[in-house]
Amino acid sequence: MQKTILSTILCLVVFGSVKAQETDTIGTETVTVVKPYSPTVSDAFKIKVAPILNDSIVLQKKKITYNIFSVPVASTFTPAKAKAAKVEKLPPPVLYNSYASVGLGNFNNALVEFYTSSELGRDEDLLDVGLNHHSSRGDIESTPLETDFYNTKLDVSYAKKDRDYNWGATVGLQHQLYNWYGLESGAFTQAQIDGIDEQQNYFNAEAKANLTVEDSFFKRGDILLRRFWDAAESGENRVVLDTEIELPITDELVNFKTKVDYVGGSFENDDLNNTVNETGIDYSHFQVGVNPSFVVLRDELTLNLGANLVYGMDIEDSSGSFYIYPSVTASYRVMDEQVIAYAGIVGDLKQNSYHDFVNDNPFVSPTLFIQPTDQQYEGYLGLRGQLFSNVGYNIKGSYLAENRRPLFFLNPQNVGRTDAQGYNFGNSFQVFYDDLRTFGVFAELNVDVNRNFSFGLNAEYYNYNTETDNPAWNLPEVKGSLFLDYQITEQWFAGANLFFVGEREDLVSVAQANTPPNLFPSEIVTLESFFDANAHIGYRFNKQLSAFAKFNNLANNSYEQWHNFRVQSFQALAGVSYKFDL
Repeated sequence: MQKTILSTILCLVVFGSVKAQETDTIGTETVTVVKPYSPTVSDAFKIKVAPILNDSIVLQKKKITYNIFSVPVASTFTPAKAKAAKVEKLPPPVLYNSYASVGLGNFNNALVEFYTSSELGRDEDLLDVGLNHHSSRGDIESTPLETDFYNTKLDVSYAKKDRDYNWGATVGLQHQLYNWYGLESGAFTQAQIDGIDEQQNYFNAEAKANLTVEDSFFKRGDILLRRFWDAAESGENRVVLDTEIELPITDELVNFKTKVDYVGGSFENDDLNNTVNETGIDYSHFQVGVNPSFVVLRDELTLNLGANLVYGMDIEDSSGSFYIYPSVTASYRVMDEQVIAYAGIVGDLKQNSYHDFVNDNPFVSPTLFIQPTDQQYEGYLGLRGQLFSNVGYNIKGSYLAENRRPLFFLNPQNVGRTDAQGYNFGNSFQVFYDDLRTFGVFAELNVDVNRNFSFGLNAEYYNYNTETDNPAWNLPEVKGSLFLDYQITEQWFAGANLFFVGEREDLVSVAQANTPPNLFPSEIVTLESFFDANAHIGYRFNKQLSAFAKFNNLANNSYEQWHNFRVQSFQALAGVSYKFDL
């Protein structure tokens, strides 16, 4: 019966639920919002870290005491000290204060060099002594005359360095021997040749002193005293004094350079253009000049604005002239060290002297007229710099205007002179003054391939225009040179020097009585261009002793350095050098 009643109730409940699902429906309603929803944020309740508890039962924290039980432990560890890393470095080179060199070769060529430098006292003052000798006693087949030469020079100098100034002094002595051996082929008999005394000796004694001052308006001063004479009773005195003063004005500099220059001398015999030797030649010239300039220095620009004011006086003629020359130079770094542009226009009154002419051409006759050269201006423009870190270059174009430019050409054959000298046979040179305008181009390149090998080359071109319409006597239009320097190994080293000189023109003439020099029978001759190559090689046995060999005129070309003055053919010279402390 209980089962029946439960079944009946379950059926009624299920029937009622199904009935309700059939009749219930969901309707649609509209909701109207009277006020928009605007929520607010209330303050957050921060839970306290240590809340106060209202608890009647609070557990008390028990105090705990810690005791450390230390036990010693034996240790064998020892920390190593830090050390700097070692850099392997080369030992410093051993320097010696003296060296001597001796060499001998064919044509009886001899070379002797000696140099020593000693420190004096605690101030490291230096005393330097240098001796150089080069000679040859060989013959040249192109001439019957002696061709010996030698050049000996001794210099003694003293230099003192101080905190505020430096000064030094030098005394020099020199003896040179040359021969006027350039005879015209077939122009003289054997008797005339045998009577020629072709030897000439030059002597030079000079003293120089210099002073440089630091942190002063007076920057430097130089003085030169010289006495020059020869075996033909010619003599010359020279005195030169140069100073430089520098004054700062705001951020710029004002520079003053001054000079006093005197040269005077005499020749025993008259000019060879005169067929009669009536009198000698005396000369005396004095110059005083000042060169003020304003120096502008900027980041990339250096500008020098100035003028050169010179008064020149011919004391023998009691006449003088005042000259004003430009003195403006500038340089600008276009690209750091790669490209530097430079330009300038400068001029000066150049003091000529017998001593300088002999250095340029030792075969001049002791019968010269000495005059100063008026270098009116030289304008130039160029670029220099470094193409790479090891490649340097220089390119320059220039134009030079000169009055009384000295040029060398042969003296006339003047055998009728009563002063029979060894230079009367057209075998010596005179100085001819001409107004010259010169356009020139110069280019140079230097390369350091590595620390052991370097080379350089340069080339020059000149175009000349003379006032007299004569050639620019003995001046080549083209010149060039090449040098090499090679450290082969630590012991072996070598080098070479090659140069080229273009054609030149000279004048051969014969003096005639009662005839002006411009009407002497004469002929213009052209000297051929020549190429010369020189080389040297050496070996170092140790830090002190080394051997060397030098070879000159490798092409074995007996070219004319001057007309009828041919050089020695192939030359070889070997010797040793020794460094030591003295």
